[in-house]
Amino acid sequence: MSQAASTGVGGEWFDNHCHLGSNAEEALERARSAGVVGFVNVGTDFDNSRAAISVARSHPDVWATAGVHPHEASHGMRGIVDLLDDEAVVAVGETGLDHHYDHSPRQAQADVFAAHVALANEREMPIVIHTREAWEETFALLDTEGVPERTVFHCFTGGPQEAVACVERGAMLSFSGIITFATAHDVREAAARIPLGQVMVETDSPYLTPVPHRGKPNEPANVALVGAALAEAMGLESSEVAIATSGNARRFYGLGDAAGAL
Repeated sequence: MSQAASTGVGGEWFDNHCHLGSNAEEALERARSAGVVGFVNVGTDFDNSRAAISVARSHPDVWATAGVHPHEASHGMRGIVDLLDDEAVVAVGETGLDHHYDHSPRQAQADVFAAHVALANEREMPIVIHTREAWEETFALLDTEGVPERTVFHCFTGGPQEAVACVERGAMLSFSGIITFATAHDVREAAARIPLGQVMVETDSPYLTPVPHRGKPNEPANVALVGAALAEAMGLESSEVAIATSGNARRFYGLGDAAGAL
């Protein structure tokens, strides 16, 4: 029995942000058994994006993105534009600013982020944004370059103020296993204030494993635990949040029927 299935958390969930590695086949099988019906396999540089596309081509319930994570921004945008033409690619990114680690110079991060925003606007594609300790700079760049019509702040780590700023810009908020952490009071407070039509769920696997599986590698099967914590924060039933977030994801990424979206 999978980790998520053993929790008794019901509903069909869509993991809209994961990083499937060498064990993709086994992880997908466990997730499907746990009620996960869709997966977006996110690229973080050229080679990783190309690998994400390869996995997506082999599975009708998996899609890919192509982009350069802020950690990799110093390497530039080589090859990313061409990858966006692949039919398995449903979004630009992940991209953004990370001023916590600064693995790439901040100017390089900003330049690459701006290039992704321009591509999303030109191609009318969704954009997947990573922001850490850089909220003001992220909002300023988006306001200058133009917020893409379909924008998601993945692994949302802000509080109510940042959440409202995202919603005001028409963006989606995607919640990860962080929402299950005992210390994540601001994240749960933010979730309580956001319209159900503007939220999605993710694992960001293999990172950010939710409670009660901390200390183990994360996997898409655990997205139900994220969804249950989000539902509790919003004061809703898990089944309602499962239907809504799965529909939201399908609508956001342009994957067809979004009957569950509110």
